[in-house]
Amino acid sequence: MTLQQLKYVIEVAKSRSINKAAQNLFISQPSLSNALKELEEKIGITVFSRTNKGIVITPEGSEFLGYARQVVEQAELLENRYTKTRSPQQNFSVSGQHYAFAVSAFVRLLKEYDREEYEFTLRETRTYEIIADVKDLRSEIGILYLNDFNQHVIQKFLREGNLKFHELFEAKPHVFISSTNPLAVQEYVTLSDLDPYPYLSYEQGDYNSFYFSEEILSTLTRPKNIKVSDRATLFNLLIGLNGYTISTGVISHKLNSKDIIAVPLKVDERIHVGYITHKSVTTSKLGNIYIQYLKESIGEELQQL
Repeated sequence: MTLQQLKYVIEVAKSRSINKAAQNLFISQPSLSNALKELEEKIGITVFSRTNKGIVITPEGSEFLGYARQVVEQAELLENRYTKTRSPQQNFSVSGQHYAFAVSAFVRLLKEYDREEYEFTLRETRTYEIIADVKDLRSEIGILYLNDFNQHVIQKFLREGNLKFHELFEAKPHVFISSTNPLAVQEYVTLSDLDPYPYLSYEQGDYNSFYFSEEILSTLTRPKNIKVSDRATLFNLLIGLNGYTISTGVISHKLNSKDIIAVPLKVDERIHVGYITHKSVTTSKLGNIYIQYLKESIGEELQQL
């Protein structure tokens, strides 16, 4: 097993395609395929399954990739320390539901990360894809919520992916509405108060199950429904249409307009927001710093509720 082979495996996992990985590595596709086959024979496991839809990382492959990344990172640190070359480009990825505090922590990480080169990724995406990203090592950290309704299903997917949920905070449900909405003057709102207004939620694509919904109480029937795919669109519709969505109440006014406010929703529910990691992968230095910034950003926003 060589360091070059480990780099090949990591690039294929990142590209999700042998052809694309070969182009990025400046080698031929047959050479890369042969190198992967030789490595898999050497270690006695199948790292990638080849399907009609492309490359899929096997459970054994996910574990192997975790170790491979650590070896390559340590080799780069060793080379940098003793050959006095410039620092290697750092990579860090996060996938999460649409939480402003996750963006705030990401902004702070980038502002305080003083390097000439880096490649950071923040994916605000669907619940199923968050789990898949961390499982397949496309992201080191995933951010999502659990509650009494979805936790049995979500925890099943986490166990199958060898993932662990770490709770960050527990929240009482709130609605996000425009500051000009007639409900904005109320101390709290009820579900019946919300009936005249459009309900906004994030669409979940092929995995549009109630259990993967980013909003609690997803099984309730509502007369007016609008699904969106990004946070900016949702906030614009909250203002433009006097719509509402259900969330934690934690909102960053540093990043978002003060035209959006949070009002408590009178329901007997709790939201447990946390992050997920892969059990076979040691959290990186950047990952630990980001988690600390997450906690600090959440603390700052909770004080404003």
